[in-house]
This record gives sequence, structure tokens and C-alpha cells, in this order.
Amino acid sequence: MDITKQLSITARKNRDKTAYIFQDKETSYMELENAVTKFASRLQKLGYKKGDHIALVVGNSPYYIIGLYGALRMGAVVIPINPLYTSHELSYILKNGDVKGVITMDVLLEKFEAIQNQLPDVQHYISCESGADIALEESPLSAKLKSFTQMVSGEDSLGFNDPGTNDEDTAIILYTSGTTGKPKGAMLSHKNIFSNAKDVADYLTIGADDRVIAALPMFHVFCLTVALNAPLMNGGTVLIMPKFSPQEVFRMAPEHKATVFAGVPTMYNYLLQSADGNKGSFGGVRLCISGGSAMPVSLLNEFERAFDVTLSEGYGLSEASPVTCFNPLDQPRKAGSIGTNIVNVENKVVDEFGEEVSPGEVGELAVRGPNVMKGYYKSEEETAVALRGGWLHTGDMARMDDEGYFYIVDRKKDMILVGGYNVYPREVEEVLYDHPAIAEAAVIGTPHPESGESVFAFVVANDSSLDETALLEFCKGHLAKYKVPSKIEFLDELPKNTTGKILRKNLREQVAQ
Repeated sequence: MDITKQLSITARKNRDKTAYIFQDKETSYMELENAVTKFASRLQKLGYKKGDHIALVVGNSPYYIIGLYGALRMGAVVIPINPLYTSHELSYILKNGDVKGVITMDVLLEKFEAIQNQLPDVQHYISCESGADIALEESPLSAKLKSFTQMVSGEDSLGFNDPGTNDEDTAIILYTSGTTGKPKGAMLSHKNIFSNAKDVADYLTIGADDRVIAALPMFHVFCLTVALNAPLMNGGTVLIMPKFSPQEVFRMAPEHKATVFAGVPTMYNYLLQSADGNKGSFGGVRLCISGGSAMPVSLLNEFERAFDVTLSEGYGLSEASPVTCFNPLDQPRKAGSIGTNIVNVENKVVDEFGEEVSPGEVGELAVRGPNVMKGYYKSEEETAVALRGGWLHTGDMARMDDEGYFYIVDRKKDMILVGGYNVYPREVEEVLYDHPAIAEAAVIGTPHPESGESVFAFVVANDSSLDETALLEFCKGHLAKYKVPSKIEFLDELPKNTTGKILRKNLREQVAQ
């Protein structure tokens, strides 16, 4: 089974039910199903075959859903890419990913014009109309341009030929953020994608009555599985938000009767800091989901108090399609925990030799299940490092309690070694977040001539009277001496990627300059 076949089954059962709402316009399941099949058929008529790689460089919109499902239906391997990437960043992924076709917005075509000579294998650029006044006939890409709108218009009967995909065929290649070098392409099979969407939907009871706000970027696997595939496979409704904004969330949630919201901690912080929200803003929302990075406990508690809604944290990574853990809905939620194993997925904490450690001990989180990737594209060495002994080694340091709840301590590579003592940035960040004047915090390690490394903190404060001396005194009252930052720098905002994850790499570069 794959997600496009499941869409067909769901559409037959829910022909007139709303599949998604975009800019307040509703589209039914059968309308979506027909558009997906038309797009798949037209790709075949353009000459694309099973196994060809097609890049999807589109923001949150129906274009993304139809492009994704349509390309998968005709057997292509889809490579979702952040539309905010520069031409240079796009060039690397398109070449490394052996891309033969690109689906993108018309306003982004100039990025591809700048690198077209580097991409001789790209046969077509399928342009999605933004409404902007763009003279496409004048584009250097005009000979290779096709209109997305025209590809999904016309008669329903287009002679689509089922390519006969199987569970182990690669469906999607997700390029990681590349914080330690060039991005790596995690190959996810149809089985990986389908199983995780189904297991997440079952675990979180996402069904036909749910209306899920898709505010996260759709090119990110968190949104792909939790806010897109999971509701669509069960007849739910996706509320598409082109771009996250607290004001729009507070409008959309009550107006369209949202029941589930998924976001990263930064989004919840923005919602909490916004003046537009109140306890009624999430009146119909039964569940708020957090993932992508660690949720500060103080932020979780403050958000729940402010909006009277349950906020539960889970864990995932691109290489696992992505979800492996989540706080169970039928048991007590533990603040600070990423929860327990979801259905059909196993997690364990191991030492440097791959042996499982005792509850309470810190080690590396390892995962196995039907959601774990096939490997990294064209990177056997990296694959061998990540997939060892039948387990995916995540690179995240974690511990498990006596009841099977897991806790992320920090990224293995982010751990700071101060005079022989391990300091996990998250522990220091939790203390900083406990200060009432701190809105955001990030901690890194910097070289130190005596202790090896020292703790360096960056904060965003909502009180201009707070200074470094006062904040250091606060830290000394809550942390062992070696964990207290040696330096605290105040910023107007922390650097983040498009999913809201704080970029420690940028902070390290800032200190090094």
C-alpha cells in the first residue's frame, strides 16, 4: 500500500467531503483525486517514467499536494526542497539528486534561470501560477516550461497507466539540513511513508472528524506526515496555511473549526507572545503537537495555561519518516518527555558500543521499525554509519525512565565538554527559559584555553532592563558552577531555519568571527 492508493480509497468513500481548505476555498476528496490522476497522466505523457526524480520546490498550497501525490502516483521519486533556498543551494541538491523535472512557482523561476546550464538533465520546469505578472515567454527556460494549471485541466479520462510501484520502491528523498557539511538525501520508501502516516494517525486518533492546521512548511517531513498524509488517508481535512503567522492561526482555528495544530517550539513561543490570542483561540482544538526540536518545559506549561489546550511533545527525524515517539493520549503526559514508542516502532538508548543502557542513563537514541529509511542517496559510507545492527542511530543523546518514557538530553554533536564534565545545552537553556524576562535562548560551546570548552549563551529578552550580570546571577542559583555560561549575549532574535529550528551553526560562526 502507498499513500496515493490510500487517497483513492478515501476519495471513493468520501467523494464530496472536504479534503483541504486553501484561502477559504474548499476542495473535495474527489476533486483532489481527479487532479492527482490528471497530473500523474500528464507527467507520463511528457515522457517521465517510474523511478525518475522530480523536485518539488513549492510552498504550502494545493500545488504542493497535487504535485506530490501526482508524481508519486506515476512512480516518480519526489525530492521536496525549501523554496527559500538560493540558486547555489538548489544547484547542489538538483545535481546530487539526479533531478529530471522541477515543479516550482513562477516567481522562483529566476533562481533556476541562473543555474540552468548546470542542470542539463532537467527536461521540464512545471510552473505554478502565483498571480504575479510574469512574462514567462521571455524566460530563458521557456522551451522547457509547462503550465501546472494546464496539466490538471481538461477531461478526466487521460489514459493513466499504473506504474506498479511496490513497498520498497523509493518514494521520497529528503535532504537533511546539512549542519555538518553538504546535505544528505534520506531515501524513504513507499512503505516508510505509508506506515508512519498510518501509525501516527492511529496513535493520535487522527480521523475523518479532524481538521488539521498545516502551518509547518510542507517540504518538511513533520508537516508531510502529521499534517498532510495522516489526515488525508483517513478522510480528515487539511487547513492549508501558506505561511505561519500567529494572527492567521488565531483566525483560522475557530473559523474553520480546527481540532489539531502541529508546530515547532518557536511557533508556540510566537503564539504565546502574540497579543492576538486568548483562551478561546483554540476552543475546538483537542491536541497541539510539538516536534522538530526540544520544547522548553516552561514554555509548554505557559502555553497550556494561556490557551487551555493540551500540548504534547513527540520526536522524529527525516531518516525515520519522521515520528518514532509521542506522549500517549490515553496516559499521563510527562512535560519534558518525547513520550513512548508509537505503534510498530521501537526506540532504545545505547552506549558507544551499541549496547542498551539502564533506565536513567544517558546514551544515544537508536530506532527501528517500518518507518526507517533505506539509506542515504549515493552515500554508502554515511548509510553504514547511521544504520548499524538493524538500528538507525539518531545522533541524539537521550534517557529512558522506568515507565518507558524517553527524554532528549541534546544532540550528540552539541554536547559541551567543560573541564572533563559533560554539559548539555538543553539543560542550561531550560534554566534560562525559567527566567520571566527570557523569550528565547540558545547555548553553544566555545573553545577555552584551560577548560577545553566554555558555555556561551544567546538570549532574546522581553525586558530591556535585564543585563548579563543579573542573568548570570540567576543561572548561578540554578546550575552547577561548570554549567553556568561564561558569556551571555543579548540578540534581537535568534537565527532560525524555515521550520523555526534555531541554527546553532550560525551562532558558532558568529562567535568565531
